[in-house]
Amino acid sequence: MTAAPVEASTASSLEASTGAFDPALPYRLSSSVSVRPESFGALVYDFHTRRLSFLKTKPLVRVVQALEHHHDVHGALETAEVPTTQRDQYLRALAGLADAGTIRRRDT
Repeated sequence: MTAAPVEASTASSLEASTGAFDPALPYRLSSSVSVRPESFGALVYDFHTRRLSFLKTKPLVRVVQALEHHHDVHGALETAEVPTTQRDQYLRALAGLADAGTIRRRDT
């Protein structure tokens, strides 16, 4: 996989104002976001910002959906069976999703 698994806007978000993405912390899909599975991955629509984004791979969709069930991002990556060699790429994609407000830190 050579392309980044997600497209995200560069617009700032609440996540950016509360701190940088930290994969050691728990995250969840933002409550204003809807995910619609597609053959390539998923369409992601934020009802507050009206931003449409794409999750370009099915494994990334599985990671995003698994976030709320794990104490950190690494657990979601493991559950989604993301190969160790690709995890840095997925962490960058998740950081972009956090910056766009698609995923948010979850209270522990």
